[in-house]
Amino acid sequence: MALPERQRVDEELLDPTAIPRNYRRQRIKRRAREERAREKTLAALRFWLVLLAVLCVSVGLAVVIWNQIEQLFGL
Repeated sequence: MALPERQRVDEELLDPTAIPRNYRRQRIKRRAREERAREKTLAALRFWLVLLAVLCVSVGLAVVIWNQIEQLFGL
């Protein structure tokens, strides 16, 4: 069975602002996607920097405590 012939849409019926609106929407989506990726990268960097800082403070505190124990007990 043959399909019915498609009706051609006159160009006057099309929304003249549809294409620029679609481009704008796609630009906004792309910008949001790029911003999410950048925020994700910055969050990972902040995590590792905070982890490194906590590790350094912990090691420094352990050294200070160890020196105090050595002085106190004469080790």
